[in-house]
Amino acid sequence: MADLSQQLQQQVLDARSDKRQLDIVAGNSKASMGRTTHADTLNVSDHTGVISYQPVELVLTVRSGTTLTEIEALLDDNNQMLAFEPPRFSEHSTIGGTLACNLSGPGRPWAGSIRDHVLGVRLVNGLGEHLKFGGQVMKNVAGYDVSRLQAGAMGTLGVLTEVSLKVLPKPAAVRTLSWQLEAKQALSLMLELAGKPKPISAACWIEGQLYVRLSGAQSAVDATLKEWDGCDEPDSDNFWRALRDQQLSQFQSNDPLWRFSINPAAEIPSLDHLSIIDWGGAQRWYRGHQDKHEMEALAERAGGQVSLYTGGDRTADVFHQPVPALQEIQKRLKASFDPDGILNSGRLYSWM
Repeated sequence: MADLSQQLQQQVLDARSDKRQLDIVAGNSKASMGRTTHADTLNVSDHTGVISYQPVELVLTVRSGTTLTEIEALLDDNNQMLAFEPPRFSEHSTIGGTLACNLSGPGRPWAGSIRDHVLGVRLVNGLGEHLKFGGQVMKNVAGYDVSRLQAGAMGTLGVLTEVSLKVLPKPAAVRTLSWQLEAKQALSLMLELAGKPKPISAACWIEGQLYVRLSGAQSAVDATLKEWDGCDEPDSDNFWRALRDQQLSQFQSNDPLWRFSINPAAEIPSLDHLSIIDWGGAQRWYRGHQDKHEMEALAERAGGQVSLYTGGDRTADVFHQPVPALQEIQKRLKASFDPDGILNSGRLYSWM
């Protein structure tokens, strides 16, 4: 596999010499995310396999093209999991693409995001250098934590070749309660329940129904079921899986899909009743034709950001525009890792 890494380095060096740009592709299940770009393809789908797995240490290192399906099967054998619940958009979805797009599932507020579980990475930068950052343990670092910078960078800072992750044991018990509520009532109840010392692992409202998942020790889950008055949902696994993988009917449309990341207590009266309210209120999904500047203004008033997740005009900027100071930092990072703008140029922002 070292030869394959060297081949990737050579492809980057050749592109730099020829002044060509490269689009990084593996499973291609996230092609609809980010801006549309047109460049030569750098395919990393063959860069697969487990490098190291230490179940006792709860650490996994894999090549970036390894599919989530393969990783999940390996962890299942040891009753372990990726606690950030990465979405599987197809059987070809990879861990590298998941990190590049910073994707996490319904449990993100309680278990953390993929960014929180990354221990280290290896990547090929725009100069063709194969670099290593972080390691296989959690520790304090000085300066930029480059491993975590890759979360959401959309491949603009380098071609990921290896990812080291923290994994966790599966919970002993998982149950789901539901309530029939309007959006405003659901937000209030989610905030109330989230403030209690209970084993909540997900909370989502959709079409008048609030779902709250409990995960943890059997005794803790059973005690909470007795205390709370929701309707027990014995077959909820399919719902949470469909939410995680964005397979619910609300995701299946050609209309633009907007993703808000905001203060969980915030209300957006014009949209909340039409939205999927996930992450205990911190993530909202809304589908419809809207002006991006108006959506950004709504998000900022709600204490967060919004992106045009899929659909709509993908040639324009689709992510929330950062403040000037942050924009300058991002430009400097891009210039440091990829000074000639070879890698996924324009995928994140038109000015990167």
